[in-house]
Amino acid sequence: MAHHHSHDHAIRNDRWLLLAIGVNVLLTLAQVAGGILSGSLSLIADALHNFSDAGALLIAWVARKIGRRPPDALRTFGYRRAEVIAALVNLITLVLVGLYLLSEAVQRFFEPRVIEGWMVVIVAAVALVVDLLTALLTWKMSAHSINIRAAFLHNVSDALASAGVILAGTLILLYRWYWTDTLLTLLIAGYVLYQAAGLLPQTVRILMQSTPDGLSVAEVTAAMEDVAGVVNVHHVHIWQLDEQANALEAHVTLTDFSRAEQIKTALKKRLASRFNITHSTLELEAGPCGSPEHSD
Repeated sequence: MAHHHSHDHAIRNDRWLLLAIGVNVLLTLAQVAGGILSGSLSLIADALHNFSDAGALLIAWVARKIGRRPPDALRTFGYRRAEVIAALVNLITLVLVGLYLLSEAVQRFFEPRVIEGWMVVIVAAVALVVDLLTALLTWKMSAHSINIRAAFLHNVSDALASAGVILAGTLILLYRWYWTDTLLTLLIAGYVLYQAAGLLPQTVRILMQSTPDGLSVAEVTAAMEDVAGVVNVHHVHIWQLDEQANALEAHVTLTDFSRAEQIKTALKKRLASRFNITHSTLELEAGPCGSPEHSD
């Protein structure tokens, strides 16, 4: 029953994601038209960022569908890393968008243009409402998924960008400060790059099979060697299968091989409860061949 409820919840979330994708595509078209008619670089910048939101959500949606596929002979660990790959693609897209906005803003400093403030404010206000609704849709889903969190960052940064565009349009209407459009484009670009830089290392660490944050190989090894019947632990490898699941491989030398199953059960229980290592492969050894001086 719980599994059925979880499946229904996932299907409902997928539908919300599809709705968010459609709305963001329509908004992108409206922003591009408004930016061209008004001459606003920040509005076009916001449109490009919004289009990347739609793409990010689409990638996240596809990755969720793939990630739920069960393990098979080709992918024995399953397809859950599809979401990590999707996060990497979305974060790289964020970086490219940020760099593009930086280059456009610098060029606009040398080639300023007259901007129609009212159209900027109206279109950006509509965009802000859509961005906030989309961010709200993905917020709850982002807590346990680096894939959705990357898409969520697209939405949040775009909501801030829309708010900035409204501010720029208002200042242009009141004071004819056309330079605010370029300045806010620079700020939007900086924020986009900052957010991407914060999440990229975590994504790369998972794909590179690095030791998870907060885990120490030495600490895990010491905890395993503290289990009764264990002489030493060596050849230890710890990595993340995905964002939630940690895995371990290790060779374990025992004092009494007749108690191998009992000791292995105790080790797995300790690894799961203390370090959240839910997948462990233990090579059990007896005698001096497993001592440290015989290890690689």
